[in-house]
Amino acid sequence: MDQQNSNTEWKYGKRTPGEVLLDVAKSQGLEITDENFAKFLDRNDELANLRKDFFYPKLADSGVEMHDNEDYDESIYFCGMSLGLQTKHTSKLISKVLQNWEVNTINCHSSGYLPAALCDDYVHESMSKIVGAYEDEVVNMNGLTVNLNFLLVSFYQPTPTRHKILLEGKAFPSDHYAIESQIKQRGYDPTKSMRLLKLREGENTWRDEDILKVIEEEGDEIALIMLSGLNYYNGQVFDMEAITRAGHAKGCMVGFDLAHAVGNIELHLHNWDVDFACWCTYKYLNSGPGGIAGAFMHRRHKNNDFPKFLGWWGHSAEDRFEMTNVMNLTPGIQGYRVSNPPPLLVASLRASLDIFDKTSMRQLREKSFLLTGYLEYLLQLYFSKDKSDPYIDIITPSDFSRRGCQLSLVYSCSITEIHEKLEKLGVLCDTRKPNVMRIAPTPMYNSFQDVFRFIQILKRMLTSH
Repeated sequence: MDQQNSNTEWKYGKRTPGEVLLDVAKSQGLEITDENFAKFLDRNDELANLRKDFFYPKLADSGVEMHDNEDYDESIYFCGMSLGLQTKHTSKLISKVLQNWEVNTINCHSSGYLPAALCDDYVHESMSKIVGAYEDEVVNMNGLTVNLNFLLVSFYQPTPTRHKILLEGKAFPSDHYAIESQIKQRGYDPTKSMRLLKLREGENTWRDEDILKVIEEEGDEIALIMLSGLNYYNGQVFDMEAITRAGHAKGCMVGFDLAHAVGNIELHLHNWDVDFACWCTYKYLNSGPGGIAGAFMHRRHKNNDFPKFLGWWGHSAEDRFEMTNVMNLTPGIQGYRVSNPPPLLVASLRASLDIFDKTSMRQLREKSFLLTGYLEYLLQLYFSKDKSDPYIDIITPSDFSRRGCQLSLVYSCSITEIHEKLEKLGVLCDTRKPNVMRIAPTPMYNSFQDVFRFIQILKRMLTSH
């Protein structure tokens, strides 16, 4: 397993992004608020060329009513937390799969490009590096919530004295529904078995000490801790290593939904001793709408006897086609496959993973440190409560280790109106009710000039508001 510098000292030490950016600007004789500083950062960005591997949206194709700057012909795409961009290689790889089917017909299952019966094997190595796991701990299959339900069947084993599932109070709805349905299916009452982590009054993020206190005080009643690795609403990264350690100390199983974490932050699932995890691939992993999802199960559960749903594809490949109807289960997470893999979806994911293979999660995080830090610095400089009316609050943690590339913004004016105006100017972001706008400068394809342009647009909009 490639740990991708997990034990290497962080490049920027204990400095904040703002401190680093100010030092860089000073060393170049530039002002951090000057467009030339953004251009300097882009010229010196080692990952800048990756943007060329994507179809980055053009203003002319976005139906915008006006340009924010005639020097630019591209939109500003800050929606990676919702849907990643299409790679320029995606359609080529999908076409190769279609051609293999066309030419080799039934034999496309075992030969040609991404042979249908084996195609998911071609993404395990790259995916395992991204999540910090061994190849045999990772599988790509189904959709995220399907995988979550499959894994809950195994890892949620309630008893009359230990039947609770711990999740955040603002979990993504799909997670909430899946957990609720699993509790009901086992004959328990969700109002008593769903332990929701509440925020402190007036606060927007969960405190580590509050989470660990709940685990310590109520852990004997908790069968499963099931949190998101990164909360979709406020952008907060949970301390997965500490939560896993605390949960195991109390006898709890621990799993994570990594939909907003995978491809965004460094993950070390094996070393953190996480029991299981699942994720989608259409956000930061750029596999396209409805892309194939992923799942992880730690090696120590490789030969588990947990309850599980079974299907033909979980049978060992060695004698799968003997059709004995006597299950010879593939060990580990591979045994959770129930259907043959979809090569068209695998090809779309493979196209993105080829770009991930050009870099590492550590390199992407180092750029994200500066890129999101640049956005944060300028937002606070121009739009904090004591400097602007209307103003913007950032509810995402300021500590870089506790966030990904996303910042969640709360405006003192109508975000619906702001969002509509931004779209007309070619800025693509999204909102989540009741009052959050999510902005995600994605290091794989966003630039520092994207951030600078966004801030200039906001300045004009809010000044004239």
